Amino acid sequence: MVAKTHVAPVPLHNPRVGVNDTFADVLAANAEYARGFNLAGLEPKAARGLAVLTCIDSRIEPLAMLGLRPGDAKILRNAGGRVTDDVVRSLFVSAQLLGVERVMVIAHTKCRMSEAGDDDLRRAIVDAGGPDAPELPLLAAPDQEAAVLTDVEKLRASPLLPGVRVGGFVYDVDSGRLRRIC
Repeated sequence: MVAKTHVAPVPLHNPRVGVNDTFADVLAANAEYARGFNLAGLEPKAARGLAVLTCIDSRIEPLAMLGLRPGDAKILRNAGGRVTDDVVRSLFVSAQLLGVERVMVIAHTKCRMSEAGDDDLRRAIVDAGGPDAPELPLLAAPDQEAAVLTDVEKLRASPLLPGVRVGGFVYDVDSGRLRRIC
């Protein structure tokens, strides 16, 4: 005879998460999205063998601007679209297990991360009422083309990404056009 163990019921309300309407709009939109959801069964591999690294800027629609659909590519985003250790980690996993064979590094025009250096950005953050974070590298890139070239070279030289082809681009947020840098 197997002894039964008592399993506590899962509370419907997590006391660590406040109940308010902060996310009501996006939860309602998700409910609508889920009603018509048709991506079940989509493979986790990048169908087009592509990964895209770009900025978090909300004017950028990575799938649409490249003529892609869900499942075609792995999309990585951070402030400035810069190559960081975490980007290399994600690309390593994507290349080894998820079908990625090529990477696009895409900066964009009118990027806040290209308007000043790290020190100036830190001052702007503090002036806006944010905390000072001198230990945090912001990776500002006043010379975007140089930053794209540096980041592309970092990926091309990585022993974790053998055989992965990497190109660098700048996206124009006013025209929707992509310009190849390297």
